[in-house]
Amino acid sequence: MKFPLNLSSNVGVLPSYNHGLKSCLRTKTKKLFSTNVLEEYPIRSHKLQNGVTFVTDPRPGHFAGLGVYVNGGSRYETKELTGISHFMDRLAFQGTKYTSVEDMKTKLEILGGNYMCATSRESMIYQTAVFNEDFKKMAKLLSETVLYPEISEEDLMHYRDSINYENTELWTKPDALLGELAHVTAFKNNTLGNSLLCPPEKASSVTADSIQRYLEHFYHPKNMTLAYSGISENVARDVTEEFYGHLPKSNQPSLLKEPSHYTGGSMSINKKEAPVVPYQQEFSHVLIAMEGLSVTDPDIYALACLQFLLGGGGSFSAGGPGKGMYSRLYLDVLNQYPWVETCMAFNHSYTDSGLFGIFITILDDASHLAAPIIIRELCSIAMSISKEEAERAKNQLRSSLLMNLESRMISLEDLGRQVQTQNGVYISPKEMCERIESLTPADLTRVARRVLTGNVNNPGKGTGKPTILTHGNEDQIGDIFALCKKAGLGK
Repeated sequence: MKFPLNLSSNVGVLPSYNHGLKSCLRTKTKKLFSTNVLEEYPIRSHKLQNGVTFVTDPRPGHFAGLGVYVNGGSRYETKELTGISHFMDRLAFQGTKYTSVEDMKTKLEILGGNYMCATSRESMIYQTAVFNEDFKKMAKLLSETVLYPEISEEDLMHYRDSINYENTELWTKPDALLGELAHVTAFKNNTLGNSLLCPPEKASSVTADSIQRYLEHFYHPKNMTLAYSGISENVARDVTEEFYGHLPKSNQPSLLKEPSHYTGGSMSINKKEAPVVPYQQEFSHVLIAMEGLSVTDPDIYALACLQFLLGGGGSFSAGGPGKGMYSRLYLDVLNQYPWVETCMAFNHSYTDSGLFGIFITILDDASHLAAPIIIRELCSIAMSISKEEAERAKNQLRSSLLMNLESRMISLEDLGRQVQTQNGVYISPKEMCERIESLTPADLTRVARRVLTGNVNNPGKGTGKPTILTHGNEDQIGDIFALCKKAGLGK
């Protein structure tokens, strides 16, 4: 763009490029435009004698971040501990053995910053970000909330009510409901098929003693990974030693002794028998998925790229840059069929397996077309992918990756979860982008065929069958398994 600058009367005040700006660039380039950040501030992981792993990203900033990642979650729950993972994030940053609820709230308000706890299928995630000078204080509070939560019966009554409400509320969100039930169906009665939500009948029986047993089962040193950002390696080691070094070494066996076994299968929810959702009464919902890839599989970048290539979303968000308006599901589905409300691809990756597929929300009168549309779009990526759309998907994936990592909390989680799930290995954003850039249309079609034909060959030796979820009128939706078999989807 050209700017209409009038330099005639001010030319004398402009700095000489040769003597001013050029000199500045020569002396400041390393700090202002360095492309060797990781070389200047290498990321390393270490392990204490008791088994606690910690990793440090020492790049300086105005905030310091700290995360604790515990190998726990619904995947590893025993029959006795079913549903307790759902309670754990409720206990975070509440009262502890050393700090009352009131004192905890007061201290957190004074410190400011961010703090959160979340439960996933394979991890309990605790994260904080605070001003550098307050890092030690927040690290102390975080260690207390992880290791010494105080559990009262009065609190449990409140948490039970909250959890039962969440179970009820999920039925008003078909996309989230089918996403959760897809895992339950795809990994039936094992590992990743354990529900993230505590069953209502189990919630009433959860006690302080059962939560204490959960802590003793999962919260021991070799199950813990700590991640630090904006903190030097020496400070990180000192803090880890001070707050976690006293924990006794555990001889418990590895939690990953049982690989996740993909079963596939189907689940149908008759809309007439389900709770009424007024604004969803005229829609049916269909999900078709196949077993995906683990986070350590070399083809994981290609599968993530395929998700972006398919893209999708809601019918009222098709406009504007960055919203995927050129993805296949927008061009071939949402922009073509006014009776499709939502159509989007999803990709969930875990330690040793995953789920990949498409979810659609469609008007009841056209529900018989839901499965054919999904199957057509899935098969299309295994047949042909143009160089143009492959490049577009790669650019979108890189853009999404780098934009997300601009957040201190997201980059902290990426650091901790990578080291937790990859035996201490960390793959930098630069290396990720290089792997994405190296993908070709042939790579994408090869991985699409690997997944869609049920030949992922994960450790759990899955069946390779499709996973099918429907929420609507079964008679109108039709026999989806027969359609999948005819199209060659799955084994």
